[in-house]
Amino acid sequence: MITVHTDTILVPNREFARVANAEKIERTAKALEANNIHTLIAENGEEAKRLFFELVPDGSEIFLGASVTLETLGIKDELDKSGRFDAVRPKIFAMNRETQGREIRKLGGAPDYAAGSVHAVTEDGHVLIASNSGSQLGPYASGAGKVIWVVGAQKIVRDLNEGLRRIHEYAYPLEEEHMQQLYGIGTHINKILIVNAELRPNRITMIIVKEELGF
Repeated sequence: MITVHTDTILVPNREFARVANAEKIERTAKALEANNIHTLIAENGEEAKRLFFELVPDGSEIFLGASVTLETLGIKDELDKSGRFDAVRPKIFAMNRETQGREIRKLGGAPDYAAGSVHAVTEDGHVLIASNSGSQLGPYASGAGKVIWVVGAQKIVRDLNEGLRRIHEYAYPLEEEHMQQLYGIGTHINKILIVNAELRPNRITMIIVKEELGF
């Protein structure tokens, strides 16, 4: 049974900032592989960035979900500004949401690649992603041809209950602060995607990084 915590906690619970040890990372990677989520382990952010771009051919159409992790690693700027890729997000931001809503939904809903991060990964191989708008959840769940997640090892948790606690007690207050600083508005945990397994072979790849990255 999953217990959903609804209380707003503004002080991040630093319990969820601890980077998992090598044994826990290996155990989690094996569980993810058993659930058809291909998993790579990177020693640091530099290696994670290299592995990421080895997975995405030049010229690929790619949708980037909002991700502090990918921003921190410089992946977001490389995708959006290098000209090497067919980046979806800059196109969407240049469109008029009032008059081009249908085109925006179709463009972001089924890209060849979708990339970002997640908020929790359980030791038995399940993945949790929370979202305010849900724009990245559809592509992650089924719309995108391939999905790549880059995940700091502090996001590994024991089970789904602990994953939900991590979202509410750690990721949410940090994202609230982040959004207030950037845009002067808050955020909400409106939607949560739980990926228990993937049906299509080689569709999802997760890169677990042995350091603290993102929320």
